[in-house]
Amino acid sequence: MSTSPQTSLARRLLEEGGLASPHEPVDVTVVRTLLDQHYHVGGRLERLATEKDDTFRLSTGSGDHLVKVSPPDEEETVVALQTAAMRFLEGAAPELPVQRVKPTVDGNDSLVVEKNHGGTRILRVFDFVEGPVWAGANPDANQLAQAGEMLGRIDVALAGFTHPADRRVLVWDVQHFHHLARLVAHTPDSAHRRLAQEVFRLFDRAVVPRLTDLETQVIHGDYSPHNVVVNPRGDRFVTGVIDFGDTVRSAVIFDPAVPMANLLGRTPENPWRDAHAFLAGYERTRRIKDSELALLPVAALARLTLRALITNWRAQRVPQRRDYLLAHAKDDWVNVERAMAVPLDDVVAQLRQSPRDRV
Repeated sequence: MSTSPQTSLARRLLEEGGLASPHEPVDVTVVRTLLDQHYHVGGRLERLATEKDDTFRLSTGSGDHLVKVSPPDEEETVVALQTAAMRFLEGAAPELPVQRVKPTVDGNDSLVVEKNHGGTRILRVFDFVEGPVWAGANPDANQLAQAGEMLGRIDVALAGFTHPADRRVLVWDVQHFHHLARLVAHTPDSAHRRLAQEVFRLFDRAVVPRLTDLETQVIHGDYSPHNVVVNPRGDRFVTGVIDFGDTVRSAVIFDPAVPMANLLGRTPENPWRDAHAFLAGYERTRRIKDSELALLPVAALARLTLRALITNWRAQRVPQRRDYLLAHAKDDWVNVERAMAVPLDDVVAQLRQSPRDRV
């Protein structure tokens, strides 16, 4: 039986993303030895829960670092893309609070942990950005606008960045959403399946015909509440932007779609309110074309639906990460339903108000 191009791409998206590929955790002793030899740092290593990487907090007594070891199925060029984007921002916009890469004593940005038939694992060290993440805060409209403004500044700064691996295929990239309808079959709840099918219909009708026309550049790709460090009591809400693991060249509107997706439904009486506040701030620094603005609500719904679908699919295949995955997506279906209860024409009309009116 032949395989359709859509099925082949869906399989490639899921396989190349490494989302269902469990691997043995890296040996902490190996990590500690490499840090001592190549970074001349040592201290207490605390393993942190993350999506794919082996991640540690290194407490040295004089300062903390974040240590990441890539999974064996992530290509070296993709890891290099992530690091290069951070380095580019450090040079092009040093005022932005983007997490910094710590070089080895030889001046390298990374080193190989192991290289075998299972793949190559790359170790990198970053400054540890102290403070709570946005997900643990309860931001008001002004703080959400500040978070949006920061992403707008990042996108403006990244506009000139290129890398040989920036056109990689990434399952979380919303431009591929319509190829992943097969995931609906893995969702056990029939009501959830109906919601997902409706979002796919909306995306196919509104976004797919425009995909080749949308403005594109390299984007952060995962500016979610778990990747933004904040100071809820300070005048400056955003104090750090971390995790460039989903950096990719895609449509610019898909970058704000990620945090907007995370904000949908959080205020049941007005499920798009927080997303509107975020976008108002984003457009202070990075205006979106009016013709593309109309697609943003569908893109946000697609991203939230995608996370719900992938979470169920992944939790079955990578049980050791099940708790982490489900904690990040526990309210997704409820929020999709709340957001879809508002006519999209009404949502778009609100988005088209002036930024200062939307805050």
